[in-house]
Amino acid sequence: MTGRTVLMEISLLEAAHLTDLVAQFAELLDTTLDTDPRTDPALARLVPDAYADDATASGEFRRLTQDDLLDRRRADVATVTTSLLRDGRTLRPGALDRVDAETAMVIELDDDAASAWLRTLASLRLVLASRLGIASEDDHDPDDPRFGVYDWLGYRLEGLLQALEG
Repeated sequence: MTGRTVLMEISLLEAAHLTDLVAQFAELLDTTLDTDPRTDPALARLVPDAYADDATASGEFRRLTQDDLLDRRRADVATVTTSLLRDGRTLRPGALDRVDAETAMVIELDDDAASAWLRTLASLRLVLASRLGIASEDDHDPDDPRFGVYDWLGYRLEGLLQALEG
């Protein structure tokens, strides 16, 4: 990264919905504390096999890296969640009136926070892709409303990447 700060502007309604999505993602990550992530296809996408042709090597790699990877994802979620607070309070979609919902929120991201946001948005998209059955572009129907959140996360991810490159 560059050592600079990126400003990301989203509406309070977007921030509230993203807060909810990130909280659901945190709950999903917490299930890995008690179960093997590979039992859930969405979680398995977050800890993929390192060696497609060698189950033994993949198992060893997973044993050595999985806990650290999932811990980093949890830390990223905490960073994103904290940056989505408004005046120290968690935003909820149902608690916003129309004016508040359309009010802009500017989120200041340093390099570490931007990296956490990138990883979290990408992870959320992986989980949603799994839940929606998206394995390739051919599986994505932009006219199907079920893909709206998936597309919106991609839009936000792309916008953040462009801001970081600019």
